[in-house]
Amino acid sequence: MKKLTLLLTLLLVAALAVSCQNPIEPFDKGEQTTENAQSDEAVVTESPADSTEPAALDFSAAFDEKGYWKDVKASELVAAMTYKGMSIPKSVHTVSDDAIQTEVDNLLASFATTEKITDAALQNGDTVNIDYVGKIDGVAFEGGSTQGMGTTVTIGVTSYIDDFLEQLIGHKPGETFDIEVTFPDNYHATDLAGKDAIFTVTINYIEGAAITPVFDNAFVEANLTAAYGWKTTDEVKEQLKQSLQNDAIRAYVSEQLTAVTVSSIPQSVMEFQEAYMMDTYRQYAAYYSVDLPTFLSTYEGVADEAALKEKYKTVNETNAKLSLVYQAIAEAESIAPSDADVTAYFASSGMGDASQYEAVYGMNYLKMIAMNAAVEDFIIANAVPEQ
Repeated sequence: MKKLTLLLTLLLVAALAVSCQNPIEPFDKGEQTTENAQSDEAVVTESPADSTEPAALDFSAAFDEKGYWKDVKASELVAAMTYKGMSIPKSVHTVSDDAIQTEVDNLLASFATTEKITDAALQNGDTVNIDYVGKIDGVAFEGGSTQGMGTTVTIGVTSYIDDFLEQLIGHKPGETFDIEVTFPDNYHATDLAGKDAIFTVTINYIEGAAITPVFDNAFVEANLTAAYGWKTTDEVKEQLKQSLQNDAIRAYVSEQLTAVTVSSIPQSVMEFQEAYMMDTYRQYAAYYSVDLPTFLSTYEGVADEAALKEKYKTVNETNAKLSLVYQAIAEAESIAPSDADVTAYFASSGMGDASQYEAVYGMNYLKMIAMNAAVEDFIIANAVPEQ
């Protein structure tokens, strides 16, 4: 679902900075902001963005069977524009050797392994993998366990309540022991605030140096051939180059379309943008086990929904206008993906079976995504690369 989220550029709230990767319960130090929330360690393993449960918002209700905004003629709202024969600057479509090497390094890093040290005592600054179960008055509480999946923390860096991590110092991998902590009085989960807890901790291993594989044909055959069909390092580099070039060109096209004048935004389009934003925040608030006003105050510094909408008004307007520009081009070029086109698009994009996304977003919404991609494909196919 994270891949899908990245592709919903036209309708996502780009300024949402809430961290879905690292939920902070139960080990934060009180009040957080969206800027520092990522420093806290995950306790629950699934985030709202990973869930395939149906959302409260009916995403497809705003779109028709073509994937267009329902009852909206975008071409009547969008100024004349030149999208055929768009010039792509050389600086955009040229990919440097350094950029390719950076991608190779990132690829290798994703296959890197970590030395697991099991015969040393923990010191301050060590990165360690642990499991734990937290109890209050002898009863385990929700969100207070790694559920045997392990979590990696760095003593003195990772932010846990009280002196949780400092109590690990001196212990060795393989040990299981209890530590005592006290939740802060201002802890966001009021049922835990101010309470003493006992955590039974097992130290799995200390992380040592990263071991990065060698980038050679043997590595490619062992790790990439089955999934991608690549057999040599040259093939990998060529694919990485094409991917970088494609991403850069698509970003440039989107940037040019953002500058197109839109006379007005239909109320239904703007309402959808705002509804999408609020639905996202409600899911995060529920995930953090707090009410929406508390979440908005803590993470966005606003008092209520109206204030949040005002804060992101410009972002929502920009996304709404851009979506209308894409639709205007689709109308002019008769681009309207079928169900089969949607299936093919999701499969070719490496996201698999579209039906899993349809269950969450509905087919009309998926058609909008496929339509936007098809519009970009059309523009790129007719573009003129600068020599």
